[in-house]
Amino acid sequence: MPNIVVRIGVLMLVSILAWFLVRSGRRFIDKRLRRALAAVPLEQFPGADTHSGSPTVCILAFSSASCHQCHQLQTPALQRLREMRGANVAIVEVDAPCSPELTQRYQVLTVPTTVVLDATGRAHAVNYGFTRTQRLLEQVDQAQKQFI
Repeated sequence: MPNIVVRIGVLMLVSILAWFLVRSGRRFIDKRLRRALAAVPLEQFPGADTHSGSPTVCILAFSSASCHQCHQLQTPALQRLREMRGANVAIVEVDAPCSPELTQRYQVLTVPTTVVLDATGRAHAVNYGFTRTQRLLEQVDQAQKQFI
């Protein structure tokens, strides 16, 4: 009987520790995300001007040479997005290790990371890790709606 009590006590302690670590991690990421969204707008990026009356949205795609997920998953998702939205979306590939200023500005935690900038250069959405085409489409459409 005492053996079971000890096991239950250890299990409860491990559960509390796991809960605390998950909660702390989420707060850390939320804090970084808020900082990234509040970053000073990027004044210059390719495709900032409007094409035939439609505002252009820019996506900064942070990656690195050794990131397999970036090249095998994120790049094709971005290509599908470009095919679907054409001239309304500019996609800028950013080598994260070689761009510390942009990496710091948008609080890049991992690669791939995508940052959706609206027509004014303000961060509209930040996605840490692989992001599906559908989610990027929704974010691009939302960023464009602000200017219609």
